[in-house]
Amino acid sequence: MAHADDRWQNLFTREQLDRLLPEERADHFFDALLGDPVEGAYDIRLVYDGCDGRQLRFHIELRQRPGKCLACNLTYGLPTVFARHPVIDIAGVVARIDQLLDGQGRCGAWRLAATREISRQLHVVPLTIDLAD
Repeated sequence: MAHADDRWQNLFTREQLDRLLPEERADHFFDALLGDPVEGAYDIRLVYDGCDGRQLRFHIELRQRPGKCLACNLTYGLPTVFARHPVIDIAGVVARIDQLLDGQGRCGAWRLAATREISRQLHVVPLTIDLAD
């Protein structure tokens, strides 16, 4: 989680994060993937998780939708899918984060780590962005 001395935490407000990865993106993703957004098992949300000075840390929350099952087999392959899927557009999210830094920092390489199961209703995909010099 972000700490009080994290110089970026005021930049990555809930409203800003929702603009970076809008709520409706999950429906667009499931429409493209399954042909119907109602078939989607989870909602997608970007969460800021802090900075250690060299890296910005976020995670993409996958929250189970009512009446759906957030099975591990649905989420474990997602880092690879999310990294290249044009609807999710992680590269675009990182480019917009770079713009938000407004010269106070620059985004370098980014990567998605393996999905972590927090609970049966919540899985997360960590997103790490290196800060370039």
